[in-house]
Amino acid sequence: MSNTKFEIKPNIERVDSHQHFWQLSRDDYHWLTPELALLYKDFLPQHLAPTLEHQGISQTILVQAAATEEETHFLLEIAERTNFVAGVVGWIDMEDAKAITTLARLAHNPYFKGIRPMLQDIDDVNWILKDKFNPIFEFMAKKHLTFDALVNDVHLSNIKSIADRHPTLKIVIDHCAKPNLAMLPSRFWQRRITSIASCKNVYIKMSGLLTEAPQGQVDASIIQPYVDHISQEFGPNRIMWGSDWPVIKLNGDYDTWVELTQVLLNNYQDEEKRKIWADNARTFYQLPSY
Repeated sequence: MSNTKFEIKPNIERVDSHQHFWQLSRDDYHWLTPELALLYKDFLPQHLAPTLEHQGISQTILVQAAATEEETHFLLEIAERTNFVAGVVGWIDMEDAKAITTLARLAHNPYFKGIRPMLQDIDDVNWILKDKFNPIFEFMAKKHLTFDALVNDVHLSNIKSIADRHPTLKIVIDHCAKPNLAMLPSRFWQRRITSIASCKNVYIKMSGLLTEAPQGQVDASIIQPYVDHISQEFGPNRIMWGSDWPVIKLNGDYDTWVELTQVLLNNYQDEEKRKIWADNARTFYQLPSY
């Protein structure tokens, strides 16, 4: 990693578009096991607040980590008492006949911004294309709710189908669709990113990349080809920065990712940096002014 040090520019606001909190005693995190020793503990606002202050992060989006509606309520309660949490991306049971009723109830809370089904964990890659989900997407678009796509590159063609079918539904691809950073960008990933970027209602998160890199190898030179490709295809108006804290601890930390991001964006114009660091997230999630 570069040893270059950067000073925080106070004129460039920073919003973290993707972070998590969890409390193990809630016992609904199916993926979170003792084998993930670095993550198998509580992560709550008091654990993140000092880092946000140090890095000049003004607002965050708190994203679901459990496939339960109960966790969504837990996150909304945190948002209501935590000054830096500006919005929550939750979860609903899309298979439930009352899914739209659930969405409508959640949408009464101003912190509720949208949903994220955990598509990467569903065996059927075509699950999200079920016809019965179309009314849900239509309702979300009407109510300006967002759809976070937790996917791999194999899912991107299906997400494009949804984006084409529902052109006013705001969709964001989490973690650049989790490419394998142990190699140069694959042609398959590149083509799928290029294809979905043609949908102007789709954004992408510059997040979660350290955990896809080889362990201990978090040099900017490994990540730069991926950032270059999403920049080329999405442009500066549809990329948003996120930390994926605390998952980032599996191969780095918050401070490292902030510093790496400054290296990765070093040749960008200040206006482009403002958009990626904050403005695009605030537009996408309709965040209040800080």
